[in-house]
Amino acid sequence: MTKSPMTVNGAQKLREELHRLKTRERPRVIEAIAHARSLGDLRENAEYSAAREQQSFIEGRIAEIEGKLAHAEIIDITLVKANGKVVFGTTVEICKLTDDQEIAYRIVGEDEADARAGLISIKSPVARALIGKTAGDVICVKAPGGDIEYEIVSVRYE
Repeated sequence: MTKSPMTVNGAQKLREELHRLKTRERPRVIEAIAHARSLGDLRENAEYSAAREQQSFIEGRIAEIEGKLAHAEIIDITLVKANGKVVFGTTVEICKLTDDQEIAYRIVGEDEADARAGLISIKSPVARALIGKTAGDVICVKAPGGDIEYEIVSVRYE
């Protein structure tokens, strides 16, 4: 399986969630299952069924996070020598040429992407158009409504 790029911050958030699931959520649901078992007949025990379902979800999420971390290539942007070019992990401020609307995006891994928070996936059309460019360059992004041109205002490595 190929490695997926991930920022240091993204990996840290996954590790924190994994720790929470293993140290708080898993023991809590195990206790709920034990309590539900003590109530008697398991075939008609809604508490037991709900706790088992929750346990299944938690174990699935733990496996998913462990898999993501095992196959992640964690990139610390502060250590990358990009010489002003847009690379994975950089924060890029762009200006839409048609209306001078400015927006800042940080290019992150697929699992970290949240466009509302200004985090875009490395595989998104905007990120693909930005990679390798520098401040002052104009890029063209193919969108369903037509091509959109942006000028790169700044590139930050934070």
